[in-house]
Order: sequence, then C-alpha cells, then structure tokens
Amino acid sequence: MNEGPSTSGPVRRSFWGRLGQMLAGEPRNQADLLEELRLAADNGLITRDTLAMVEGALEVSGLRVADAMVPRAQMVMIPADASFAQILATVTETGHSRFPVHGEDKDKILGVLLAKDLLRFHDRSTDFVLSSLLRPAALIPESMHLNVLLGEFRLTHNHMAVVVDEYGGVAGLITIEDVLEEIVGEIDDEHDDEEAPQIQAQPDGSFLVDALTPIEDFNERFGTQFSDEDFDTVGGLVTDAIGHLPERDEETVLDGHSFRITAADDRRVLQVRVTHTA
Repeated sequence: MNEGPSTSGPVRRSFWGRLGQMLAGEPRNQADLLEELRLAADNGLITRDTLAMVEGALEVSGLRVADAMVPRAQMVMIPADASFAQILATVTETGHSRFPVHGEDKDKILGVLLAKDLLRFHDRSTDFVLSSLLRPAALIPESMHLNVLLGEFRLTHNHMAVVVDEYGGVAGLITIEDVLEEIVGEIDDEHDDEEAPQIQAQPDGSFLVDALTPIEDFNERFGTQFSDEDFDTVGGLVTDAIGHLPERDEETVLDGHSFRITAADDRRVLQVRVTHTA
C-alpha cells in the first residue's frame, strides 16, 4: 500500500546537513548550534533528554568551580587527631566516601581519607594510624573552568578536589558528581532520600533534625515548649541562640537539649543533631 511520500527523510537530511556545516566551521557560534539542536528535538531526531544533556555540556564550559562547589561552611572535614571511633561516627552520619583531613588549622589540608580504607580496621582499631591512610589532596582554584576540571578528573582519576581561594585558604570542595550534575541534572544515589523525615532517630539515642522543621512539630516530638512567635523553624531558633550564623560543629544547649550543627551553608543552618542532656 502506498502511504505517500515520507517527510522524515528530507527533514533528517536537512538537519544533519546543516549540523555538518556548523561543525565544519560555517556558522559561527553556540547559539546557532543550539538552535539547530532544538529544531532537531522538535522534529524528533534527538530526544529532549539528549538536548538537555548537550545544553548542559555547553553551559559547563562557561561555568567556574566556584559556581558548583560545596562551600566551606558545608564541608565535612576530619581533624588529623580524630580517633577511629570519631571518624567512623562521621562516616556513618554523612554517608560520604571521601573526607579532607586537616591539621590544627582547617586551611592546612593534609590529604584525603577514603571511607573504604577504614574497613581493614573494623576489628583492630588499636592499629589505626590516620596519617598512614591519607591520599594526596587535589587543590584547585575557584576560577578554574568546570570543563577543564572534568578533564583533570579523568586524567588523574581523582573524584574530589579541595577548592582554595586567592589567598590559599580553603573555600570549598567539588566532586566529579557535582560537575556531572551541571550537565545531566541531579544524580541521586543510595544515600539520597527524596522524602527523608525531618526528625530521624539515631542508634546512639540522638536525633538528626532538619533545620526547616517547624518548632511546633519539634515541641510535639520532644515535649519541649519553645515559642514559635519569633521563629518558625528549629534553624531560626538555634541561630538566634548562638548569636550568629553558625558553622558546622558549633553547639548550644536549650531546655535540656544539646543542638550541634551538622550541616550549614553560607546562608543558613541545614541540619542539627539533638541530644537530651538533662
């Protein structure tokens, strides 16, 4: 049966012909290239997911490390004098696989600890020497372009780099996942829970509490009577009690409960660990 002439062949040849001319240098900029790619997606020649990925890859070339890094206040670092038990607690609490290790000064990065390297000590922690496990830390400037960093990650097989500012101080960290997420969007792993409860009981009897937890809900769970007239959330309550925008590991005690900051960025508290002290 004759179904008539197909329109997909000419459209397909027209698109690939124009794209070939672009790659040969005839049109002259990314805007023209993206216009052709979007036309291809409209005509079903490439998927919308493919278009989004290409757009992300092109955008990455214009982004710098500072645009995608985890800021210093939100970094999880391990001090060089931490015990095996303290390190294990940090690994368990965060679920991260790599940790910068610092000396007395947090700007002095001594190396990187891989969580998997702790496995050999699970039944003989008395033999544990942190310094013997450290791997070299990659230090990069905030101004490095993300596409250059991705190339370095591939070349060196590193998965994480510590970002330093113009004065040599630690500004943040960035992982290969952070770079890839700029291209393909958010990547969830086994530690990402889309609907994690705001208050999570921990094996040691403490609780991890999302800083956006309403004070009313906190009071109901813990039997406290914190006022919600001035602050709506636990994060606001704790920030006011400390007196400034707190960083990770700062702590305050309110109404028989210890509030220790476990995550924060440069704008607000993200999570606290609550322990009953009375």
